[in-house]
Amino acid sequence: MADFHGDQAAGLRRLLGRPQARIVTFVAGSLGVGKSVVVANLAAALARKGMQTLVVDENTNDSIAAFYGALAPYDLQQVIDGEKSLAEVILSIAPGVRVLPAARVVKKLARLSEVEQRILLDCLGEIEPSADVVLVDSSLDHPLGFSPLGLAAQETVVVVAPNTASITEAYALIKKVSLGYAHKHFRILVNKARAAGEARAIHDNIDRLTRSRQLASLDYAGYVPLDEQLRQASRLCQPVAALFPASPAAKALQSVANELLNWSAAGDGDGGLEHFVQQLLHLSHRIDPIAIYA
Repeated sequence: MADFHGDQAAGLRRLLGRPQARIVTFVAGSLGVGKSVVVANLAAALARKGMQTLVVDENTNDSIAAFYGALAPYDLQQVIDGEKSLAEVILSIAPGVRVLPAARVVKKLARLSEVEQRILLDCLGEIEPSADVVLVDSSLDHPLGFSPLGLAAQETVVVVAPNTASITEAYALIKKVSLGYAHKHFRILVNKARAAGEARAIHDNIDRLTRSRQLASLDYAGYVPLDEQLRQASRLCQPVAALFPASPAAKALQSVANELLNWSAAGDGDGGLEHFVQQLLHLSHRIDPIAIYA
């Protein structure tokens, strides 16, 4: 009998290429925090450092491709269905940055047959060049309440804006995922911060609360300042570093990118591709919507 789990692990190794490839999922508790803008600009910042960066995009609206002024008419699900080739679906949107639209396939992940999973992993293995960093831009409207990729990735970054509603929803999300899946480590990135001290205080306050209730530990991932030049670059469908490299936002995003590459493995030391494969397979088939919404 064929070793199906072994085939899956081999397929994801081919997708991500190097054993040290970093897999980071970005989530948010509510709309309007600028999560996708952060992911798009981080991808560009990592590419400027020579990193081959792949963005797995779970969003149908406000996609990463649209941020760069590109159209993403197809989804990875259409490769599995035999309707499109991988070359037609994956988008090279900037030097060193590719986007893989995956909204449809992520929502159906738990319902894929063994044959469909084999096709998925085989086609992912065809991606060249391999990725140094994989950024997952998760959807807020995943049908099961939280994307399995957010649980299976090496790092989960919660993007928060400096307002009461965003902070409250971010804490609620951390609480749900912690209680539902014993996910005990997150990173907090504050977007649209008015000052570095404000961003650090937001992290410290949420971290203090989650620790006191024994929910999770929260590391500080940095902040992106409120910057008119970032908004202007976004309107022009360009990374801020390309148009305004000396802007506060561009410098902050480069700092976050530098730190991301140096993050140590969280938890008990598990990580890398084998752990990602095992967790994704387990969670995509067993994730329980009742638990996540409890």
